Amino acid sequence: MKFDPIPLPLWLAETLRLREERDGPCEDSEICRRLQAAGGGELPALMVARAGQLAAGNGLQAAVLRWQRASRLVWLLLALLAVLGGSGMAFSALGDGSAAVNLPWALLCLLGLHLLTLAGWLLGLLLPASNLPSLARLWLDLGQRLHASADWSPGPAWLLLLERAGLLRRTFGLYSHSLWLLTLGSALLMLIALLTTRHYQFVWQTTLLDAASLRTLVDALGWLPAQLGALHPDAGALVQSLDEAGRRQWALWLLACVLVYGLLPRLLLLLTCLPRALSAAQQARLLDSSLPGYARLRERLQPEQQRLGVVDADDQPQAMARSAPASHTAGSGLWQLAIELDQHPLWPPALPGVNDAGVLDDSASRRRLLLQFATQPPQRLLIACDPRRSPDRGTLALLGELARSAADTRIWLLPAPAGSALDAERLADWQAALAQAGLSYRLQLPAHWLLQGEEEMPS
Repeated sequence: MKFDPIPLPLWLAETLRLREERDGPCEDSEICRRLQAAGGGELPALMVARAGQLAAGNGLQAAVLRWQRASRLVWLLLALLAVLGGSGMAFSALGDGSAAVNLPWALLCLLGLHLLTLAGWLLGLLLPASNLPSLARLWLDLGQRLHASADWSPGPAWLLLLERAGLLRRTFGLYSHSLWLLTLGSALLMLIALLTTRHYQFVWQTTLLDAASLRTLVDALGWLPAQLGALHPDAGALVQSLDEAGRRQWALWLLACVLVYGLLPRLLLLLTCLPRALSAAQQARLLDSSLPGYARLRERLQPEQQRLGVVDADDQPQAMARSAPASHTAGSGLWQLAIELDQHPLWPPALPGVNDAGVLDDSASRRRLLLQFATQPPQRLLIACDPRRSPDRGTLALLGELARSAADTRIWLLPAPAGSALDAERLADWQAALAQAGLSYRLQLPAHWLLQGEEEMPS
């Protein structure tokens, strides 16, 4: 049985929220800028989109998919145990035919545990909905054993979403009733097979009940099956006669009791839970953005000026442009910029038709330019760096983000000004770091590439 009341994007977002509450927020500045540049939207949808983009790169999506596979394996194992358990109950109730079948013991073997768990489930309806069903605890424990992950815990996130949507009891009610249908169905089929291929005699062996109590019990148990057309044997006939007709009558009565008191209640409860669970699942499509883990994302995904509809003069072109983020196959415009560059005689180069973004030396200018590139990606982008500085991780991360925002990018490692020397070891560090990051660099101004788009020989 496959029932997925919680969509995968919501599952990713909730798992990410639990991880960030435990270990702190993930780095998402680039993703938040892209979502803002793409036109924004409702806050829950932005949170889901943010989680989806983060999940693709930090192992979350793979962890959730592994958990799904583990949980389905748990379900298959439980279903197999249910089928084997039902067959075992039938064997335990009837035996191998060498001894007479005691009908009270047979009924207890076939229906006792089922009726006990059914009563427990019905009593559980009176408890608060947040109480975790026993099957949910078993499923969660087995799933965690099959999917051991120190970083991600998709199971608790899934259960929290079910509880928040009012689906926890209904979902595991579906699973529980389905397992019992498999158990009782396999028991009924095994009973039919055994009664068809073996010779059984039936007795009522009891010390405490007299003949009158026996007749009352048989009449009470047989009344409901009789209303559905099943045979209703006479209890006195069993004591007085064990002929072939009597054995057949009691065998049919036993099958009718398993069907009426076992299979039918579980089937009716399953059919009752299913439409209610499906209707509730249709309402569980948005996250609760008021939760603390989500509330802190509001300013990052929907800055106050966006929520109030205010657009600064400097940001007006970016706010009006609502195109998709840049890819490596699209872009327009030629751009040049420098990162943390002091006065240099070779910068900026005078190239016709090239937009000069200046020197990025603070977080505000970087954020503004990245937002602009997210809406208006460059076709070719030249970034100048001073190799006399150390290639720290922040600079390399910024270079990577700028390169991803343009269709094509080159890094220009500027030569040392006249009168100063360039440290060969530090230059080698730059070259190794850029190569490891997959960024193309040049030691001379790639003017022909920037203006014409034709590749030059590497320096």
